[in-house]
Amino acid sequence: MVQSNVHEALTPVAWLAGQWTTKEGRGYYPNIPEFQYHEDLEFSCIGQAMFNFLSKSANPETQAPMHQERGFLWIKPGTKELAFMVSHNFGLTSLEEGYCDPDKKEIVLETVNVSRMSFAKPPHVKKFKRIIRLLSDDTLEITLFMETDNTPLSEHLKAIYKKKQD
Repeated sequence: MVQSNVHEALTPVAWLAGQWTTKEGRGYYPNIPEFQYHEDLEFSCIGQAMFNFLSKSANPETQAPMHQERGFLWIKPGTKELAFMVSHNFGLTSLEEGYCDPDKKEIVLETVNVSRMSFAKPPHVKKFKRIIRLLSDDTLEITLFMETDNTPLSEHLKAIYKKKQD
């Protein structure tokens, strides 16, 4: 079912629309200690064939900000092809492309381009792979894989989100 404020081209991914908050989020990566995080996501549509995207994460104990992302998730109208452009608050922008599987309610995206500011701290991110799955009407799972100058593509973040009710 497409929400009335979601462009009809977004029908295959209309289930993303709304605000989501972590039930649990954890991060891990070679050479860093495992950590927990809290994250709020928003996928909103202003009538175009794309979602506006906002992500804010914080330390679950101290509430100190950890990471922010803003961007756009486009769908090529009439297809299952997606493009996700994300700006990260540590001086990186990424363009990920992929597809959605409406039957599985799954999105798979992989980096096609990464740009960073000249004074971004190493190691530099080279690639992301993002898998977004709707587990039930109000439960979302996102797994993020990351590759840097020092580490091959490895699972980095995994979170379960609950949809916020209006």
